[in-house]
Amino acid sequence: MFLTCMEIVTKELVSWMRGHESSVFSISVHASGKYAITTSSDTAQLWDLDTFQRKRKLNIRQSVGIQKVFFLPLSNTILSCFKDNSIFAWECDTLFCKYQLPAPPESSSILYKVFAVTRDGRILAAGGKSNHLHLWCLEATQLFRIIQMPTKVRAIRHLEFLPDSFDAGSNQVLGVLSQDGIMRFVNIQTCKLLFEIGSLDEGISSSVISPHGRYIASIMENGSLNIYSVQALTQEINKPPPPLVKVIEDIPKNKLSSVDLKMKVTSGRVQQPAKSRESKIQTRILKQDLTGNFESKENELSDGLNKKRLQILLKGYGEYPTKYRMFIWRSLLQLPENHTAFSSLIDKGTHVAFLNLQKKYPIKSRKLLRVLQRTLSALAHWSVIFSDTPYLPLLAFPFVKLFQNNQLICFEVVATLIINWCQHWFEYFPNPPINILSMIENVLAFHDKELLQHFIDHDVTSQLYAWPLLETVFSEVLTREEWLKLFDNVFSNHPSFLLMTVVAYNVCSRAPLLNCNLKNDFQYFFHHRNNLDISVVIREVYRLMETTPSDIHPDSMLDAFVALTKGQYPVFNQYPKFIVDYQTQERERIRNDELDYLRERQTVEDMQAEVDQQRVEDEAWYQKQELLHKAEETRRAMLLQEEEKMIQQRQRLAAVKRELKIKEIHLQDAARRRFLKLQQDQREMELRRLDDEIGRKVHMRDQEIATTAKDLEMRQLELELQKRLYEKNLARNQEAVAKEMREDADVYRRKVDLEEHMFHKLIETDQTQIQRTQKVIKENMAKAEQACLNNDWKIQTLHKQKCDDLQRSKCYQEVARLLQENRRKETEVLNAMLEEEAKKWKEAEEKEFYLRSEKKTAALSDASRKQFLNREISAAVEHAENPCNKEAPRFQNEQVASSCLPRTSQLNDISEMDPSAHISVNRRTIEWDTTGQDLIKKVRNLRQRLTAQARNRCQTPGLLAT
Repeated sequence: MFLTCMEIVTKELVSWMRGHESSVFSISVHASGKYAITTSSDTAQLWDLDTFQRKRKLNIRQSVGIQKVFFLPLSNTILSCFKDNSIFAWECDTLFCKYQLPAPPESSSILYKVFAVTRDGRILAAGGKSNHLHLWCLEATQLFRIIQMPTKVRAIRHLEFLPDSFDAGSNQVLGVLSQDGIMRFVNIQTCKLLFEIGSLDEGISSSVISPHGRYIASIMENGSLNIYSVQALTQEINKPPPPLVKVIEDIPKNKLSSVDLKMKVTSGRVQQPAKSRESKIQTRILKQDLTGNFESKENELSDGLNKKRLQILLKGYGEYPTKYRMFIWRSLLQLPENHTAFSSLIDKGTHVAFLNLQKKYPIKSRKLLRVLQRTLSALAHWSVIFSDTPYLPLLAFPFVKLFQNNQLICFEVVATLIINWCQHWFEYFPNPPINILSMIENVLAFHDKELLQHFIDHDVTSQLYAWPLLETVFSEVLTREEWLKLFDNVFSNHPSFLLMTVVAYNVCSRAPLLNCNLKNDFQYFFHHRNNLDISVVIREVYRLMETTPSDIHPDSMLDAFVALTKGQYPVFNQYPKFIVDYQTQERERIRNDELDYLRERQTVEDMQAEVDQQRVEDEAWYQKQELLHKAEETRRAMLLQEEEKMIQQRQRLAAVKRELKIKEIHLQDAARRRFLKLQQDQREMELRRLDDEIGRKVHMRDQEIATTAKDLEMRQLELELQKRLYEKNLARNQEAVAKEMREDADVYRRKVDLEEHMFHKLIETDQTQIQRTQKVIKENMAKAEQACLNNDWKIQTLHKQKCDDLQRSKCYQEVARLLQENRRKETEVLNAMLEEEAKKWKEAEEKEFYLRSEKKTAALSDASRKQFLNREISAAVEHAENPCNKEAPRFQNEQVASSCLPRTSQLNDISEMDPSAHISVNRRTIEWDTTGQDLIKKVRNLRQRLTAQARNRCQTPGLLAT
């Protein structure tokens, strides 16, 4: 895998960065733009964006994967997050491990997938496949809060803090994008849901917040791009903090006196009351504007910093911290970061004045040259004067080298420097700023007359000892660290501080300057680095700022600091426009004349080139013709020689043909004799091979006969063993069948005895008990029918028992008829008794209703059972007659078939009436081997005989009568 770095303006390939074996899913750039970290699943690599070379590589074990590696904002700390929830912090320069965050508690441990850091780099938010959010304090390296999202949130896909201009980088609002496509914004201090974007129908796939927190861009799941205004979503986010300035109302004059006190109102501090020096009190009422913002104070910066406090810090330490320097500079200069305006300047392309910049200022780094060319072109498009300013590349180069990875900041820093610290520089254009140099010379004359007199004696003007320092902003005479330290103080003070620095540099270098007597020595001194302590120079500048009289002090002639306007850059026209326009016109005229001259010279050169080419072509044609003529004569001579050689060759070839013909005749004769001998040898060999084949066949026949005999013997033994096995199985099957038949006979005998016993018991019971017994008998008979259907082979062996059951069933029907007659008579008696006793009548009526329902049920059951048994008996008989048919006709006599089977429902009811009575039906099947043909024939004959007997009995009327 590799990374490609492209130039966004020219769309050219800048560099290839190789080193990753798997896909890169995260890129983090340092705040200074010098370093970048690329992260894949198995490694993270640190790149130097100046050289596009890999600086370090983070290797891990295969069992632990990398989740994310990124820079903390406004610091040199690298945060690495792994898939086992371990988080390490590294120093960017030395890659020394600063600290490791402890493991989260087991009760709320989640696998971290997404991370977000506040703008000041103090709080880390982490989330994953859970509705919990962990907030880490990176300064204390501990988990200080766990936020539980709503229950609808099951997983967190993206986290991002919402920037705010009032929180000084300690962002309080966190945007949480969950799995349902809704992004919720939560206050991490109050844990209050402020607002949300997206919905279940129109979910968000990914989202990003603008640097100032004004807009939110979201890519929806349906492919659309939505832009949300934070100010329109809620007013709570952009509400200003409570006012720090209190309003003092005027006190009536009649209540004031010379001894009255006055209060000084300041932001954030309470001062003690001071006595008034005048009898009149001056009071100022501070009012709040309509937008809720207060009047900007001189010392209050945009990012919550205080200029006075920064100056105190600067005087104490001499410079700002390295990792916070860029942030402090941007705050001091109040850069607006006008992306749209800067893009419009960049889109105009490279300015004509800087097309050949590399010829005049050769720079080894192509990237640095490209950034310098683009910055100068943007300045030239911003104001025409900068296209003709010869020292502009020298002025902008140190800032370009410092901010080469952030061209917007670079442009705005240079533009702010020109507007404030380069005031009145272009009034005498194209000459150096005589007025500014006069200010420097006046201050030098006041503080060091001897040095100024030395300059005058050696004809050294301010254009030699002051202007080289100003046009290069001390970049030629100071190292990088010294230059950064100097401009920490320049940007923190009045624009006159830069002019005082020139005077202080000369005053602190007076000893070597007083020893210089040649003008070349002075030029070399102000264009090269010298052995000078920059801290001493800065202290001298502060002394000069305080001790210089106001009449010659530059701050009285220079305006105070003015920041660039937001949205669009201000118009810069502080230069003699007629001179610039005249120079532009003259330059354009000279350029057009030069283009015309070049065009004419190119035309002449083209014509001369065509004439020369034509002359060369003619000479080449003549030479080629001469060579062709010579070649033709040479080839004619060669052709004659070849013809003579051809005649001689033909003669030799005829002689050779004759010799070959004779040899061919001799060879044909020898080949014929050799072929005859070969045929004779082949026939003899074929005879020997046939003899061998006959012997081998005879031997194989003998072996096969012996093997067949042995196989026949083994087969006979196997058949004998199989015969014994069949006989044994047949005996075992016959015994099992006999045993089962005996068990079935015993069961049938017990069933008959039980039915006889129950028949006598039914006669002795009352009418209600008789009715219930009849129901039980019918149900048992139905169950017995089902058992008989499942065991078809028993139907054929028990046909005689079915006939007995038929006779007994008729007896039961006769008894039932008598019982019905008795019930009818008893019903009449009960009706007579019902008139005397209401309770008896109700019971009799219930019994009569129950009796009717049972009659219907019994009738339906009898009809169904008869039809079913007739059909099954017919099928069994047909199967016995013709076993090969899949379907057989049914019996037509439903009454006989249904009567031949006992009713399982009746038997079940009998069992319920008498617990001692229990009937078990043995359901067994006969299994036999397919090879037992004798057993199959015996069973088939037995089945046919039983079927014939059953058909004879069912069709004989006399048998039914008996």
